[in-house]
Amino acid sequence: MTMTTTIHHDGVTIPVSRGGRGRPLVLCPGLNATQAGMYELAESLRRDHDVVTFDLRGHGRASAAGRYSFEAFLSDLAAVMAELDVAPVLVGYSLGADLAVHYASEHPGAVSELVLIDGANPVPEPFLTEAVLPQFRAMWEDMAARQEAERGTARQVLLTGEEILELNVEIDAVRSRILERYRKIDWPISMIMSTSMAGDGDGGLARRVNRNWRAGVERLVREQPQIATSWLDADHRLVFTHAREIARIIRNGAAG
Repeated sequence: MTMTTTIHHDGVTIPVSRGGRGRPLVLCPGLNATQAGMYELAESLRRDHDVVTFDLRGHGRASAAGRYSFEAFLSDLAAVMAELDVAPVLVGYSLGADLAVHYASEHPGAVSELVLIDGANPVPEPFLTEAVLPQFRAMWEDMAARQEAERGTARQVLLTGEEILELNVEIDAVRSRILERYRKIDWPISMIMSTSMAGDGDGGLARRVNRNWRAGVERLVREQPQIATSWLDADHRLVFTHAREIARIIRNGAAG
């Protein structure tokens, strides 16, 4: 049985769902992801975890906000975590992984373990450069336009293409400093990463992004060799395409 509640903070309403049995686990979505979209992963985890899912502001059933920034999304996660009376496993996907690392580094003892899915990657080069900015701007404008069909549903995303672009620029800056955050965390960390983050197309941009993605993980593991890393033959949509496999890895301790 899944229970639903709402949290009111910072002028927004955050919907929270909780269900399952076993070890407490919080699942933090990423940019353009909703708890409805991550339903299969959440349900798979609920077989042996007490799973909490929620929507970030401007996503799913959460209310819109006057601002969308990394710190604002981090405050959404913090508000959800503040409602818990135990230290859960904190699982973050994409931007949610970055939020999880920042939250854990700022709240010693509030998390028992981190599982990071295709995010929080200290890539050696920025994801967005001046050369590719127009291409990504057009892609995210198109994504925002297609999202119009989801308005009023549990899968809606209210952000504009420009807001998505600005957030990705901010995420690049966050990741350039994220190694400092890892150094403050002294409990288990696991990573589940895609082998082809940008897809397996023949384009030079996809190859550059994929190389940069792997180089970031290699950089992190060189400095933090205790981090367990699993690679899935997938792109950045792995939480949707490989949900059961991800749940199995988390269940087995994310080693491999």
